[in-house]
Amino acid sequence: MDSDTLWRHIDHERLSLADLIESLTPEQLATPSSCEGWTVRDVAVHLTQSHAGAREVLSAAARHGFRFNTMIREMAIRDRTPADEVADKLRRMVGSRRHPFGTNERAPLIDSLLHGQDIAVPLGIDRPMPVDAAAAAAREIWDVAFPFFARRHNRGLRFVATDVDFDAGTGRVVEAPIRDILMHVSGRTPVRGLRWPDDVGSRHRAG
Repeated sequence: MDSDTLWRHIDHERLSLADLIESLTPEQLATPSSCEGWTVRDVAVHLTQSHAGAREVLSAAARHGFRFNTMIREMAIRDRTPADEVADKLRRMVGSRRHPFGTNERAPLIDSLLHGQDIAVPLGIDRPMPVDAAAAAAREIWDVAFPFFARRHNRGLRFVATDVDFDAGTGRVVEAPIRDILMHVSGRTPVRGLRWPDDVGSRHRAG
């Protein structure tokens, strides 16, 4: 996917997520998200923090002993920005091509697609993904080991999308829509849309 197309998808996801966040009730915002220990509101706040500069990120990392997952979680939980302002922040990010410190431009695409599901799924909201964007995100996760380790966790399997040109891995074939493949290789479980071969073990089935 070329850079211009990628950023168009990111802008679209941010606008759509802003509308979704703005529509949620306080009870929905307080619902546990698919990210362990995060509420829906925390995930929404996290999406606005991808513009943090190197100085801010490194300072926060030092405070948390350079445990980056802990740093990211604490930054989101401690930020008490109201939901309507979170939505406004996301809209103001549209058109920017900044990405989180230490990452590439595909990181905001992965974040917006996955965290959109982390918000929507616990609330019973169906949030479709553009299949070309989901394929680009899944390819990035598969090809880059950290932090998902998708190849290691799925040895002996070949994932084939049923709705877009995408395959990854070698071995027994697992077919699914690309949204379900993306959710699986990023560690989100359970994923109902995957069609597992009969002889694949329970460890793979559980993600």
